[in-house]
Amino acid sequence: MLWRAIDRKRDRECYILDYECYKPTDDRKLGTEFSGKVILRSKQLGLNEYKFLLKAIVNSGIGEQTYGPRIMFKGQEENPTLQDSVYEMEEFFHDSIDKLLARSGISPREIDVLVVNVSMLSSVPSLAARIVNHYKLREDVKVFNLSGMGCSASLISVNIVQNVFKSCKNVYALAVTSESLSPNWYSGNDRSMILANCLFRSGGCAILLTNKRALKHRAMFKLKCLVRTHHGARDESYECCLQREDEQGRLGFHLGKSLPKAATRALVDNLREITPKILPVRELLRFMVVSFIRKYRSYRSTKGVVSPKPVINFKTGVDHFCIHTGGKAVIDGIGVNLDLTEYDLEPARMTLHRFGNTSASSLWYVLGYMEAKRRLKRGDRVLMVSFGAGFKCNSCLWEVVRDLDADNVWKDCIDSYPPNSLANPFMEKFGWINNEDQSTFVMPS
Repeated sequence: MLWRAIDRKRDRECYILDYECYKPTDDRKLGTEFSGKVILRSKQLGLNEYKFLLKAIVNSGIGEQTYGPRIMFKGQEENPTLQDSVYEMEEFFHDSIDKLLARSGISPREIDVLVVNVSMLSSVPSLAARIVNHYKLREDVKVFNLSGMGCSASLISVNIVQNVFKSCKNVYALAVTSESLSPNWYSGNDRSMILANCLFRSGGCAILLTNKRALKHRAMFKLKCLVRTHHGARDESYECCLQREDEQGRLGFHLGKSLPKAATRALVDNLREITPKILPVRELLRFMVVSFIRKYRSYRSTKGVVSPKPVINFKTGVDHFCIHTGGKAVIDGIGVNLDLTEYDLEPARMTLHRFGNTSASSLWYVLGYMEAKRRLKRGDRVLMVSFGAGFKCNSCLWEVVRDLDADNVWKDCIDSYPPNSLANPFMEKFGWINNEDQSTFVMPS
């Protein structure tokens, strides 16, 4: 009975065999000149909105090499069609899944589980069904199609696969994570909604997972634990990040002022749960002792002097930090909360600069940067942290199964990263907007 219990547990492990991040074609790059033209051709924006957008994009940490949907290059961002949205997703599906299956040597008919998460596009048949049809997956394939789950959805997909693995042996699972930007370009002038136009970019990732014991030596990563935190019951958290219409009925994605507070609260609650699972006992005991001494000294002090708040050293149990590229402020905030160095934050900052915020797939571009830089060695532990609408904070810990240095989406540009400066040229080319007067400003032709 003991041997059966141990043997059964070994078949429940979750391994990543391979993953493929999507790199759109160069004709979809959003350079400074083109991005400026897209903003200036909007009929709803005035001088104040131009100044706001200029300040936002200059401070965003996003460079000139990111990618946008094709409708922007056709000038159709204000009136996209369903076909535009579906084509954007199929272009990603066919490129990334084809490359992933070819490299791994796995046939589409061998896939047992398919999980697709694209938050802001729900089509009929579903996007998952389109993949099943295109690749002719088996009739008994288990399919999960997630929508509305936000930027943290890729770890939700991994959690679904993990739970399937607990009841099924020798299984292959394909997780596909992306976001459809075509139907979600905001054409109004609400500042909380035009901000999303600056941050989100096209991207996606296909991930091949398995619990086959015989393949564990081929695997790249092994899942150690995963924790999900959901604050949807809090009205403030629920309303800080949502898709809605403005006063003129224009659909967009609202980012509220309470977002940083909601993210911090969710992160703290999430870390409180995952910390005992990933850090060594000695670090937890040290933190408890230091906390007790601090409280004791504060109680005994007659002058009301409070000693510095103790900080948990996450580096005692984590070697690399894979942070969601929600924006420069998100990366800075996590860096402060976890007491991380610039070396730890470099993968997230460079991913934001090169690919922007690609929603749920951004974590895998960050992971790809670490792999391309040959940072990931056998036995290393990687902590992933992501945020999403709802409001959610999801995190997980991966163990590197073998030394990684394979080519990936970063191979053509990794030698130029990190650059000497992350400053983009928007202020240089469009700084004249700050010198314009509201009463005399005339829309550029």
